Amino acid sequence: MTATSKVCVIPGDDAAPEAMQASLRVLDCLELPIEWDLMPAGKDLLNEGIAEREKLFRERIDAADTVLFGASNGTSPGAGYMRWGKLTFANVRPICWQPGFKSPLREPERIDYVIVRENLEDMYVGIMGDAKDLLDAGLADPRSRLPEGATDGRFAAKIITRPGTEQVAKFACELALQRSGRLTVSAKTNMLPATDRWFCEIVKEVTQDYPGVHFEEFIVDDMAHRLVVKPDELDVLLLPNLYGDILSDLGAGTIGGLGLAPSGCYGHDFAYFESSHGTAPDIAGMGVINPTATLLSAAMMFRYLKLTEVADRLETAITEVYLAGSDLTPDQGGDADTETFADAVIGAL
Repeated sequence: MTATSKVCVIPGDDAAPEAMQASLRVLDCLELPIEWDLMPAGKDLLNEGIAEREKLFRERIDAADTVLFGASNGTSPGAGYMRWGKLTFANVRPICWQPGFKSPLREPERIDYVIVRENLEDMYVGIMGDAKDLLDAGLADPRSRLPEGATDGRFAAKIITRPGTEQVAKFACELALQRSGRLTVSAKTNMLPATDRWFCEIVKEVTQDYPGVHFEEFIVDDMAHRLVVKPDELDVLLLPNLYGDILSDLGAGTIGGLGLAPSGCYGHDFAYFESSHGTAPDIAGMGVINPTATLLSAAMMFRYLKLTEVADRLETAITEVYLAGSDLTPDQGGDADTETFADAVIGAL
């Protein structure tokens, strides 16, 4: 089959390469029209200089149509470049329970929503330093709520921009229209009017251009509560960067854990896909990491590449393995190792 797309694969660090290796065995069985460019795992890069690593990975990322990414502890480069260098402003994290997932909730059956996390701004802009510098520059009123001794403190800046919020709001509206039409936005609007309330106001303005979208808004602490007690009332949930990072992990916990949580990061002309679970250093080398999140991230990637039937086929095979329940990894109550789970998915395919 002639390759029509080129995918750069970055295995990542700690336990992530184990999930990626097992996942690639599954993907190889699909006979895809894809040229795979497999990068070295982080442990194989330690003898290379940081600048050399960055240059190599940027060149290979730029040469690909998309990237399937493991997870990085800082050894494997590329994450920052794909995010801020490629301006992938929308981090999409589906939260969907299915039979066989080991949810801690009594009735998880109707959990099926998507978190859209603004991916470039908020507290992640990296502007931080000594509080004294902030005061000396006249950027903080010393008579405000600053505690005594604030000069011996630190600050971190939250930055929300109208262009950044508008582009992720449009993305979320378009995604909502592909689903039920419901869009929920949440932030700490009562305490942070200059940033969080403004974020929600801009999103509401954008929804006026999407008459098919039903808009609702909740304070973020209430939203955390709702993710546990009323998750079935959600469909597309749009959050600023920090809250999206935190609440997507909470959402993953309600369906059975981070080993089940895929994600994709989308820009205007580039996207990459990675599991939400990080590098899992505590189980590195044990061969028990759950590759489900990596496989489901690959399914998201296939939809991005317009290989919809392949994505459906892969997701169906994963569903069958969980329905059977005999080859699940320890995080899901089973005793299968990573490769045994992958063998089960291959068998289902």
